Amino acid sequence: MLIDDQVVLSGIGITDAAAVALLHGLVAQPSLSGNEQAAVAYLVAEMRRMGMRAWIDSTGNAVGSVGEGGPEIVLLGHIDTVAGEIPVRLVDGKMYGRGAVDAKGPLAAFVVAAARLGVAGFGGRITVVGCVEEESPSSRGAHGILGDFRPDFCVVGEPSGVDTITLGYKGSLRARLRIAQPCGHSAHNRPTVAEIGSNVWQRIRAWSDDLNDGRERAWDQLLPALVGIKSGSDGIQEWCELDLSIRLPKDCPPDAVAIHLQELVPAGSVTILGSVPAFRATRTSPLCRSLIVAMRDQQLHPRFVVKTGTADMNVVGPVWNCPIVTYGPGDSALDHTPDEHILVDEYLQSIRILEHALQLLIPGAVTEPKIVLTTKASKRNDL
Repeated sequence: MLIDDQVVLSGIGITDAAAVALLHGLVAQPSLSGNEQAAVAYLVAEMRRMGMRAWIDSTGNAVGSVGEGGPEIVLLGHIDTVAGEIPVRLVDGKMYGRGAVDAKGPLAAFVVAAARLGVAGFGGRITVVGCVEEESPSSRGAHGILGDFRPDFCVVGEPSGVDTITLGYKGSLRARLRIAQPCGHSAHNRPTVAEIGSNVWQRIRAWSDDLNDGRERAWDQLLPALVGIKSGSDGIQEWCELDLSIRLPKDCPPDAVAIHLQELVPAGSVTILGSVPAFRATRTSPLCRSLIVAMRDQQLHPRFVVKTGTADMNVVGPVWNCPIVTYGPGDSALDHTPDEHILVDEYLQSIRILEHALQLLIPGAVTEPKIVLTTKASKRNDL
Protein backbone atom coordinates (compact mmCIF):
# COMPACT_ATOMS: atom_id res chain seq x y z
CA MET A 1 0.00 0.00 0.00
CA LEU A 2 2.82 2.42 0.82
CA ILE A 3 4.08 2.45 -2.75
CA ASP A 4 0.76 2.16 -4.58
CA ASP A 5 0.89 4.99 -7.11
CA GLN A 6 -2.79 4.64 -7.95
CA VAL A 7 -3.94 6.20 -4.67
CA VAL A 8 -2.99 9.86 -4.76
CA LEU A 9 -5.82 11.98 -3.43
CA SER A 10 -8.09 11.62 -0.46
CA GLY A 11 -11.02 13.92 0.17
CA ILE A 12 -8.84 16.80 1.34
CA GLY A 13 -5.50 16.20 -0.35
CA ILE A 14 -2.59 13.87 -0.97
CA THR A 15 -2.52 10.90 1.40
CA ASP A 16 0.42 9.84 3.54
CA ALA A 17 0.60 6.65 1.49
CA ALA A 18 1.01 8.73 -1.66
CA ALA A 19 3.66 10.84 0.07
CA VAL A 20 5.67 7.72 0.89
CA ALA A 21 5.14 6.42 -2.65
CA LEU A 22 6.64 9.65 -4.02
CA LEU A 23 9.65 9.35 -1.72
CA HIS A 24 10.21 5.73 -2.70
CA GLY A 25 9.88 6.46 -6.40
CA LEU A 26 12.19 9.46 -6.30
CA VAL A 27 14.90 7.67 -4.32
CA ALA A 28 14.65 4.72 -6.73
CA GLN A 29 15.53 7.01 -9.65
CA PRO A 30 19.34 7.16 -10.06
CA SER A 31 20.46 10.79 -10.26
CA LEU A 32 24.22 11.03 -9.92
CA SER A 33 25.22 14.68 -10.05
CA GLY A 34 25.43 15.66 -13.72
CA ASN A 35 23.15 12.83 -14.83
CA GLU A 36 19.78 13.68 -13.29
CA GLN A 37 17.56 13.71 -16.39
CA ALA A 38 15.53 10.58 -15.63
CA ALA A 39 14.84 11.64 -12.04
CA VAL A 40 13.89 15.15 -13.18
CA ALA A 41 11.41 13.74 -15.72
CA TYR A 42 9.96 11.44 -13.06
CA LEU A 43 9.48 14.24 -10.55
CA VAL A 44 7.87 16.57 -13.10
CA ALA A 45 5.41 13.83 -14.05
CA GLU A 46 4.58 13.19 -10.39
CA MET A 47 4.06 16.88 -9.64
CA ARG A 48 1.64 17.13 -12.57
CA ARG A 49 -0.20 14.05 -11.36
CA MET A 50 -0.60 15.74 -7.97
CA GLY A 51 -2.22 18.75 -9.60
CA MET A 52 0.79 21.07 -9.84
CA ARG A 53 1.92 23.03 -12.89
CA ALA A 54 5.28 21.43 -13.61
CA TRP A 55 8.05 21.67 -16.18
CA ILE A 56 11.77 21.21 -16.83
CA ASP A 57 13.52 24.58 -17.01
CA SER A 58 16.34 25.59 -19.35
CA THR A 59 18.98 24.49 -16.83
CA GLY A 60 17.45 21.03 -16.45
CA ASN A 61 15.85 21.59 -13.03
CA ALA A 62 12.48 20.09 -12.11
CA VAL A 63 10.05 22.94 -11.32
CA GLY A 64 6.48 22.77 -10.00
CA SER A 65 4.11 25.50 -8.88
CA VAL A 66 0.74 25.97 -7.19
CA GLY A 67 -1.34 29.07 -6.50
CA GLU A 68 -1.10 32.62 -7.76
CA GLY A 69 -0.16 36.05 -6.44
CA GLY A 70 1.66 36.71 -3.20
CA PRO A 71 3.38 35.86 -1.07
CA GLU A 72 5.73 34.10 -3.47
CA ILE A 73 7.53 31.22 -1.77
CA VAL A 74 10.31 29.13 -3.30
CA LEU A 75 11.04 25.69 -1.86
CA LEU A 76 14.48 24.94 -3.22
CA GLY A 77 15.71 21.35 -3.05
CA HIS A 78 18.21 19.34 -5.05
CA ILE A 79 17.62 16.14 -6.94
CA ASP A 80 21.19 14.98 -7.56
CA THR A 81 23.17 12.62 -5.37
CA VAL A 82 26.72 11.49 -4.82
CA ALA A 83 27.88 8.11 -6.13
CA GLY A 84 27.11 4.80 -4.45
CA GLU A 85 24.25 2.37 -4.99
CA ILE A 86 22.13 1.51 -1.96
CA PRO A 87 19.20 -0.88 -2.51
CA VAL A 88 15.95 1.07 -2.10
CA ARG A 89 13.84 -0.57 0.57
CA LEU A 90 11.43 0.19 3.39
CA VAL A 91 12.42 -1.65 6.59
CA ASP A 92 11.05 -1.01 10.08
CA GLY A 93 9.82 2.46 9.19
CA LYS A 94 13.10 3.47 7.50
CA MET A 95 13.47 4.25 3.80
CA TYR A 96 16.94 3.25 2.59
CA GLY A 97 18.56 4.46 -0.62
CA ARG A 98 21.08 6.89 -2.01
CA GLY A 99 19.62 10.39 -1.64
CA ALA A 100 16.95 9.40 0.90
CA VAL A 101 18.46 11.95 3.29
CA ASP A 102 20.58 14.15 1.00
CA ALA A 103 18.34 15.45 -0.26
CA LYS A 104 15.42 13.66 -1.90
CA GLY A 105 13.63 13.33 1.43
CA PRO A 106 13.42 17.11 1.90
CA LEU A 107 12.58 17.59 -1.79
CA ALA A 108 9.73 15.07 -1.69
CA ALA A 109 8.43 16.73 1.49
CA PHE A 110 8.41 20.07 -0.35
CA VAL A 111 6.41 18.60 -3.24
CA VAL A 112 3.79 16.97 -1.03
CA ALA A 113 3.36 20.06 1.18
CA ALA A 114 2.98 22.32 -1.86
CA ALA A 115 0.58 19.95 -3.63
CA ARG A 116 -1.60 19.64 -0.52
CA LEU A 117 -1.76 23.41 -0.13
CA GLY A 118 -2.60 23.69 -3.82
CA VAL A 119 -5.53 21.33 -3.37
CA ALA A 120 -6.65 23.35 -0.34
CA GLY A 121 -6.40 26.65 -2.24
CA PHE A 122 -3.27 28.37 -0.91
CA GLY A 123 -3.50 32.17 -0.86
CA GLY A 124 -0.20 32.80 -2.64
CA ARG A 125 2.22 31.07 -4.98
CA ILE A 126 4.54 28.22 -4.01
CA THR A 127 7.22 27.02 -6.40
CA VAL A 128 9.22 23.85 -5.78
CA VAL A 129 12.57 23.50 -7.55
CA GLY A 130 14.57 20.28 -7.69
CA CYS A 131 18.00 21.59 -8.63
CA VAL A 132 20.63 19.67 -10.54
CA GLU A 133 24.35 19.55 -9.73
CA GLU A 134 24.19 20.72 -6.12
CA GLU A 135 26.68 18.02 -5.21
CA SER A 136 29.08 19.32 -7.88
CA PRO A 137 31.33 22.37 -7.48
CA SER A 138 29.30 24.16 -10.17
CA SER A 139 25.95 24.33 -8.29
CA ARG A 140 24.61 24.76 -11.81
CA GLY A 141 20.96 24.27 -10.94
CA ALA A 142 20.87 27.02 -8.31
CA HIS A 143 22.87 29.44 -10.42
CA GLY A 144 20.48 28.81 -13.30
CA ILE A 145 17.41 30.06 -11.40
CA LEU A 146 18.87 33.17 -9.77
CA GLY A 147 17.20 35.45 -12.30
CA ASP A 148 13.95 33.48 -12.54
CA PHE A 149 12.55 34.29 -9.09
CA ARG A 150 12.41 37.08 -6.55
CA PRO A 151 10.62 35.29 -3.73
CA ASP A 152 9.24 36.80 -0.58
CA PHE A 153 10.40 33.70 1.33
CA CYS A 154 12.66 30.75 0.56
CA VAL A 155 13.15 27.38 2.25
CA VAL A 156 16.15 25.34 1.10
CA GLY A 157 15.79 21.57 1.40
CA GLU A 158 18.59 19.84 3.27
CA PRO A 159 18.42 17.41 6.21
CA SER A 160 18.27 19.43 9.41
CA GLY A 161 16.08 17.13 11.47
CA VAL A 162 12.38 17.61 11.94
CA ASP A 163 12.81 19.98 14.91
CA THR A 164 15.75 22.04 13.62
CA ILE A 165 16.11 25.18 11.50
CA THR A 166 19.45 25.75 9.77
CA LEU A 167 20.37 29.43 9.54
CA GLY A 168 23.67 29.30 7.73
CA TYR A 169 26.50 27.43 6.06
CA LYS A 170 30.19 28.00 5.76
CA GLY A 171 31.56 29.03 2.41
CA SER A 172 33.54 26.64 0.26
CA LEU A 173 36.28 26.67 -2.31
CA ARG A 174 37.26 23.71 -4.50
CA ALA A 175 40.69 24.02 -6.07
CA ARG A 176 43.19 21.93 -8.02
CA LEU A 177 46.88 22.64 -7.50
CA ARG A 178 49.32 21.43 -10.15
CA ILE A 179 53.09 21.30 -9.73
CA ALA A 180 55.47 20.19 -12.49
CA GLN A 181 59.22 19.93 -13.00
CA PRO A 182 61.64 18.28 -15.46
CA CYS A 183 62.20 14.59 -14.86
CA GLY A 184 65.38 13.50 -13.10
CA HIS A 185 66.92 10.36 -11.70
CA SER A 186 65.68 9.36 -8.27
CA ALA A 187 69.27 8.97 -7.09
CA HIS A 188 69.88 12.69 -7.48
CA ASN A 189 69.66 14.79 -4.32
CA ARG A 190 66.53 16.76 -5.12
CA PRO A 191 62.91 16.58 -3.98
CA THR A 192 60.52 14.65 -6.16
CA VAL A 193 57.43 16.43 -7.41
CA ALA A 194 55.34 14.24 -5.07
CA GLU A 195 57.43 15.46 -2.13
CA ILE A 196 56.94 19.05 -3.27
CA GLY A 197 53.19 18.45 -3.41
CA SER A 198 53.26 17.00 0.11
CA ASN A 199 55.18 20.03 1.34
CA VAL A 200 52.62 22.38 -0.25
CA TRP A 201 49.82 20.60 1.60
CA GLN A 202 51.73 20.95 4.87
CA ARG A 203 52.10 24.71 4.23
CA ILE A 204 48.36 24.96 3.67
CA ARG A 205 47.69 23.13 6.92
CA ALA A 206 50.11 25.38 8.80
CA TRP A 207 48.43 28.47 7.33
CA SER A 208 44.97 27.28 8.44
CA ASP A 209 46.30 26.37 11.91
CA ASP A 210 47.71 29.88 12.32
CA LEU A 211 44.49 31.51 11.13
CA ASN A 212 42.37 29.32 13.41
CA ASP A 213 44.41 30.01 16.51
CA GLY A 214 41.97 31.28 19.16
CA ARG A 215 38.88 30.41 17.10
CA GLU A 216 37.03 27.80 19.13
CA ARG A 217 33.97 27.23 16.94
CA ALA A 218 34.20 25.25 13.71
CA TRP A 219 31.91 27.88 12.14
CA ASP A 220 34.68 30.49 12.56
CA GLN A 221 37.53 28.31 11.32
CA LEU A 222 39.07 27.79 7.89
CA LEU A 223 38.94 24.03 7.32
CA PRO A 224 40.99 22.65 4.42
CA ALA A 225 40.71 19.02 3.28
CA LEU A 226 42.94 17.18 0.82
CA VAL A 227 40.35 15.18 -1.14
CA GLY A 228 42.61 13.85 -3.88
CA ILE A 229 46.26 13.57 -4.84
CA LYS A 230 47.96 11.99 -7.83
CA SER A 231 51.28 12.21 -9.61
CA GLY A 232 52.81 10.98 -12.82
CA SER A 233 55.38 11.48 -15.53
CA ASP A 234 55.58 11.45 -19.33
CA GLY A 235 59.35 10.93 -19.30
CA ILE A 236 60.05 14.62 -19.86
CA GLN A 237 58.11 16.22 -17.03
CA GLU A 238 56.83 14.88 -13.75
CA TRP A 239 53.74 16.36 -12.13
CA CYS A 240 51.63 16.25 -8.99
CA GLU A 241 48.02 17.39 -8.59
CA LEU A 242 46.28 18.10 -5.29
CA ASP A 243 42.50 18.50 -5.10
CA LEU A 244 41.39 20.64 -2.16
CA SER A 245 38.04 21.34 -0.55
CA ILE A 246 38.26 24.29 1.84
CA ARG A 247 35.41 25.35 4.13
CA LEU A 248 35.45 29.10 4.64
CA PRO A 249 34.37 31.28 7.58
CA LYS A 250 32.59 34.56 6.88
CA ASP A 251 35.79 36.64 7.13
CA CYS A 252 37.58 34.57 4.46
CA PRO A 253 36.05 35.37 1.06
CA PRO A 254 36.84 32.89 -1.73
CA ASP A 255 38.82 35.38 -3.84
CA ALA A 256 41.20 36.17 -0.99
CA VAL A 257 41.74 32.46 -0.25
CA ALA A 258 42.44 31.75 -3.92
CA ILE A 259 45.10 34.49 -4.00
CA HIS A 260 46.78 33.08 -0.90
CA LEU A 261 46.78 29.57 -2.37
CA GLN A 262 48.69 30.86 -5.38
CA GLU A 263 51.21 32.47 -3.03
CA LEU A 264 51.70 29.10 -1.36
CA VAL A 265 52.33 27.43 -4.74
CA PRO A 266 54.64 29.95 -6.47
CA ALA A 267 55.97 27.42 -8.99
CA GLY A 268 52.64 25.80 -9.76
CA SER A 269 49.15 26.59 -10.99
CA VAL A 270 45.89 26.96 -9.06
CA THR A 271 42.60 26.21 -10.79
CA ILE A 272 39.42 27.16 -8.93
CA LEU A 273 36.73 24.55 -9.62
CA GLY A 274 33.95 26.32 -7.71
CA SER A 275 33.39 28.62 -4.76
CA VAL A 276 30.73 30.33 -2.66
CA PRO A 277 31.08 32.63 0.36
CA ALA A 278 29.70 31.78 3.77
CA PHE A 279 26.10 32.82 4.40
CA ARG A 280 24.00 33.25 7.52
CA ALA A 281 20.37 34.32 7.81
CA THR A 282 18.54 35.94 10.71
CA ARG A 283 16.38 33.91 13.07
CA THR A 284 13.90 36.74 13.69
CA SER A 285 12.12 36.62 10.33
CA PRO A 286 8.43 35.76 9.82
CA LEU A 287 9.62 32.57 8.12
CA CYS A 288 11.43 31.42 11.26
CA ARG A 289 8.49 32.37 13.43
CA SER A 290 6.08 30.38 11.27
CA LEU A 291 8.27 27.28 11.46
CA ILE A 292 8.58 27.64 15.24
CA VAL A 293 4.80 27.80 15.63
CA ALA A 294 4.33 24.79 13.31
CA MET A 295 6.94 22.74 15.17
CA ARG A 296 5.43 23.56 18.53
CA ASP A 297 2.06 22.46 17.20
CA GLN A 298 3.70 19.06 16.62
CA GLN A 299 4.90 19.00 20.27
CA LEU A 300 8.51 19.66 19.24
CA HIS A 301 11.10 21.96 20.78
CA PRO A 302 12.61 23.99 17.92
CA ARG A 303 16.30 24.80 17.78
CA PHE A 304 18.63 26.68 15.44
CA VAL A 305 21.96 25.57 14.00
CA VAL A 306 24.59 26.70 11.54
CA LYS A 307 26.55 24.07 9.62
CA THR A 308 30.12 23.61 8.52
CA GLY A 309 29.06 22.29 5.11
CA THR A 310 27.79 24.26 2.13
CA ALA A 311 24.42 24.26 0.36
CA ASP A 312 22.48 26.09 -2.36
CA MET A 313 21.50 28.54 0.40
CA ASN A 314 24.98 30.05 -0.13
CA VAL A 315 24.14 30.67 -3.80
CA VAL A 316 20.60 32.08 -3.63
CA GLY A 317 20.63 33.76 -0.21
CA PRO A 318 22.83 36.76 -1.06
CA VAL A 319 21.06 37.35 -4.40
CA TRP A 320 17.41 36.97 -3.40
CA ASN A 321 17.91 38.82 -0.11
CA CYS A 322 14.67 37.54 1.39
CA PRO A 323 13.87 35.66 4.60
CA ILE A 324 15.46 32.26 4.08
CA VAL A 325 16.17 29.11 6.09
CA THR A 326 17.19 25.54 5.40
CA TYR A 327 14.87 22.80 6.64
CA GLY A 328 14.16 19.18 5.95
CA PRO A 329 13.75 15.74 7.48
CA GLY A 330 16.68 13.41 7.97
CA ASP A 331 19.88 13.00 9.96
CA SER A 332 22.70 14.81 8.17
CA ALA A 333 25.21 12.44 9.78
CA LEU A 334 23.94 9.86 7.27
CA ASP A 335 24.74 12.05 4.23
CA HIS A 336 26.86 10.21 1.65
CA THR A 337 27.16 7.09 3.85
CA PRO A 338 26.49 3.43 2.92
CA ASP A 339 23.72 3.39 5.57
CA GLU A 340 21.78 6.38 4.21
CA HIS A 341 18.14 6.18 5.27
CA ILE A 342 15.32 8.40 6.48
CA LEU A 343 12.65 7.75 9.10
CA VAL A 344 9.29 7.70 7.34
CA ASP A 345 7.45 9.10 10.37
CA GLU A 346 9.86 12.05 10.49
CA TYR A 347 9.40 12.63 6.77
CA LEU A 348 5.61 12.73 7.15
CA GLN A 349 5.84 14.97 10.21
CA SER A 350 8.05 17.44 8.31
CA ILE A 351 5.36 17.68 5.63
CA ARG A 352 2.77 18.65 8.23
CA ILE A 353 5.16 21.25 9.66
CA LEU A 354 5.79 22.72 6.23
CA GLU A 355 2.08 22.86 5.42
CA HIS A 356 1.31 24.68 8.65
CA ALA A 357 4.29 27.04 8.42
CA LEU A 358 3.57 28.06 4.83
CA GLN A 359 -0.07 28.76 5.65
CA LEU A 360 1.09 31.06 8.44
CA LEU A 361 3.01 33.15 5.90
CA ILE A 362 -0.22 34.44 4.43
CA PRO A 363 -0.39 38.11 5.54
CA GLY A 364 -1.77 38.50 9.05
CA ALA A 365 -1.51 34.82 9.95
CA VAL A 366 1.85 34.65 11.75
CA THR A 367 1.84 35.03 15.53
CA GLU A 368 4.82 35.42 17.82
CA PRO A 369 5.81 32.21 19.66
CA LYS A 370 5.54 32.63 23.43
CA ILE A 371 8.88 31.02 24.28
CA VAL A 372 12.52 32.01 24.21
CA LEU A 373 14.47 29.52 22.15
CA THR A 374 17.90 28.23 23.04
CA THR A 375 20.29 26.70 20.55
CA LYS A 376 22.24 23.51 20.82
CA ALA A 377 25.24 22.15 18.95
CA SER A 378 25.59 18.73 17.40
CA LYS A 379 28.76 17.05 16.22
CA ARG A 380 28.19 18.55 12.77
CA ASN A 381 26.35 21.74 13.61
CA ASP A 382 27.24 24.62 15.84
CA LEU A 383 25.80 28.02 16.65
